[in-house]
Amino acid sequence: MISSKPALTLEDAKRIATAAEAEAMRNNWGVVIAVVDDGGHLLYLQRNHTTPFGSVETAIAKAYAAIAFQRPTKASEDAVMAGRLIHLALPGVIPAEGGVPLIVNGTMVGALGISGVRSPQDGQIAAAGLAALT
Repeated sequence: MISSKPALTLEDAKRIATAAEAEAMRNNWGVVIAVVDDGGHLLYLQRNHTTPFGSVETAIAKAYAAIAFQRPTKASEDAVMAGRLIHLALPGVIPAEGGVPLIVNGTMVGALGISGVRSPQDGQIAAAGLAALT
């Protein structure tokens, strides 16, 4: 029997990014928005022209970490802040808020990564993007 599972489409990624961008613009924050599929492969990327290019790889890494570890990157940030430094040694972990898994009907279909402002602000933008998926 062939099973079917939900998949993240380019249209979904654009809708998520549009919602994230709207939250960033409301606050006058320049960020990079990265959306990856369930294998961690980049599906969509946009960068505000005022955002340092170093944030590009960070946004992608946050999205990748969120899907690879199947939890928001804030979980690793909180663990490190609580003294569980082993998280710093795990390959691919980004201990900074702003990466969130994208879940449809209980299935992880991809992840969103935001970088460019302070960690809680990246998280706020990611939450706005995540809300557009539902």
